[in-house]
Amino acid sequence: MSQQQFESSIKIINYSQECVFGKLSDLNNLSVIQERMEDPAFRSAIKTQVPEDKMEQIAERVREMKFDTDSVSCNVSPLGEVSLRIIDRDHPKCIKFETANSPIPLNLWIQLLPVSESQCKMKLTVRADLNPFIKAMVSKPLKEGVEKLADMLAMIPYGA
Repeated sequence: MSQQQFESSIKIINYSQECVFGKLSDLNNLSVIQERMEDPAFRSAIKTQVPEDKMEQIAERVREMKFDTDSVSCNVSPLGEVSLRIIDRDHPKCIKFETANSPIPLNLWIQLLPVSESQCKMKLTVRADLNPFIKAMVSKPLKEGVEKLADMLAMIPYGA
């Protein structure tokens, strides 16, 4: 096993660091994603980033997600329910997560830095213990997944 790290590009979010941290540090707040996926205007806006044939797959996955203050869970075939739970909150800079019920143990960090009073930067980092065989299969999907998750988190209406 070797530890692999995957990082998103830096995203600029037009809300304060404090506002973004407040929203992301209580995962109940992310249920807004489910509402947005049902909004035709939102789906139309992300068409350029998500191929039409994948849109309904993503929407279905999002509909099945369950949220509480410290965790988010979804059903991943054939693994069953996989959860990410918050293990540390470093107000207002970082939220750390780890997986539960996952065949690949991994940690996720959401790092936030202020740009101005009304803007912050966000970067996601994932670290996973991968054996060489698994690494070959999951490196590209993990890197793409981290980037897509960062894109999705950057689109949340944090002020609402």
